[in-house]
Amino acid sequence: MLKFIRSLGYACSGIVLAVRTQRHMKIHSIAAVIVCLIGAMLPLTRLEWAVLLLTIAVVISLEMVNTAVENTVDMASPDIHPLAKAAKDVAAGAVLVAACIAVIIGLLILGPPLWHFIVK
Repeated sequence: MLKFIRSLGYACSGIVLAVRTQRHMKIHSIAAVIVCLIGAMLPLTRLEWAVLLLTIAVVISLEMVNTAVENTVDMASPDIHPLAKAAKDVAAGAVLVAACIAVIIGLLILGPPLWHFIVK
């Protein structure tokens, strides 16, 4: 049990480190809070909440994986190398794809009830 608690501590430390040091992680975190606040004002179903929260988790998780890839590549290949660049670009591209799809999902789920809330 102590090993499990210790590993949770390491994981939480990683999350805090990513939020403190990564500009995009801060942006994604702020966006997640805004989405949750807007969602709390709207009559969303459990399924809509599940999709929103899963989407947030995917984007934030990919941002953290991207950070891990960038740090590992920088450590393994301090000099500029085409494979190092490719690894970092692909990891960043994964975050971009997830973030773009997250915006679309957010608009699909939050758009109609938000519009109704504003117009009402």
